[in-house]
Amino acid sequence: MAKKKTTDPGSSIVKNHSNKFMMGRNNYLIMLVGLILLAIGFALMAGGGTDDPSIFPKEEIYSFRRISLSVIVIMIGFGIQIFAIMRKPKSEGF
Repeated sequence: MAKKKTTDPGSSIVKNHSNKFMMGRNNYLIMLVGLILLAIGFALMAGGGTDDPSIFPKEEIYSFRRISLSVIVIMIGFGIQIFAIMRKPKSEGF
């Protein structure tokens, strides 16, 4: 009797698997835009302090730029990050 050659069904998956990125190139570019917006938002939030502890510059610390604009830019950046992760790539790999 001849022995039957058995193949592992999972082996074909391993053989056909190539080194590809999880997301497409456009997804990574969109993520880069989101990261840049996050960095801009945090930079807008920075500053407003003084070296003298007896001085409290209210207008500078509670300005529109630090309280509202920076938070809006950061939220847009996080939204873009979520969009880039959830977006289905149009092409396979890079």
